[in-house]
Amino acid sequence: MIVLYTDSDCDITLKEANDLGFKLISMPYIIGEEVYYPYQTLEEFDYHSFYNKLREGIIPKTSAISPGEYMNYFESEFEKGNDILYVHFSKAMSGTFNSMNIALEELYEKYPGRKLYTIDTKAISIGSRAIVKEVSRLYNEGASINEILTWAEKEVDKYAVYFYADDLKFFAKSGRVSGLAAFMGGLIGIHPIIHMDSDGMMKSISKARGKKMSLKKVLDYVITLQDDIKSHQVIIAHSDNLELAQTFSQMMKDEFGNDLDIEITCVNPTAGSHCGPNNIGVSFHAKHR
Repeated sequence: MIVLYTDSDCDITLKEANDLGFKLISMPYIIGEEVYYPYQTLEEFDYHSFYNKLREGIIPKTSAISPGEYMNYFESEFEKGNDILYVHFSKAMSGTFNSMNIALEELYEKYPGRKLYTIDTKAISIGSRAIVKEVSRLYNEGASINEILTWAEKEVDKYAVYFYADDLKFFAKSGRVSGLAAFMGGLIGIHPIIHMDSDGMMKSISKARGKKMSLKKVLDYVITLQDDIKSHQVIIAHSDNLELAQTFSQMMKDEFGNDLDIEITCVNPTAGSHCGPNNIGVSFHAKHR
């Protein structure tokens, strides 16, 4: 039997994981001396309260989970004789997967014949969420592990993510966006446009002045790159900026039609620790990233 796993950095809540048929790995963030595990320490994510703390000057940290924690997640399934498919956020963005590999070395010695398969979404937040939801659909329709992996090999790079950054200090602190240096220096009202590239890294690729023009710039990328957009769900993310996310949703429908399948969601707190409040982004099926 194959058991599905994903993680909270994929913008999947515990309830959603259960509904989709996944077990959820919680990726922690740290405020002061306290470590928070989404949907474990706090069952629900009060995103307005969280992002208000960031507006007040708090910049959370994130950390990798330990090999022992990965052991706790995976061993019970190996012990039952099950294999695992783990659909996770971008491997290139975190050292946590080194801990996972250490845990797997020990688990494979203890449970020879067991296997953990992985799908690297090469994304985070909504880019990963879109792929998790598609894997759930395939699995529940009866696709084999090989069919799912073959699908992922072809399709992962077709889930594009574009967003604009509202406050650069969070991205600058995290150091996870290449090409951002050109936008630093207090350029008032200038927003870098960032995307997830095919290596699974965030890259700053252009800029726009003001929220309206930034949304228009993101929409231009969608128009240029979209591939059969109405046959796939579009996911819009915000970091406590629902009104602007709804504005962008209407811009998308004005362009592609009111029957466009759009979901609006909020960026999870661990990813939000790096991006800060007020950002807007979109994930869509594209010709390429």
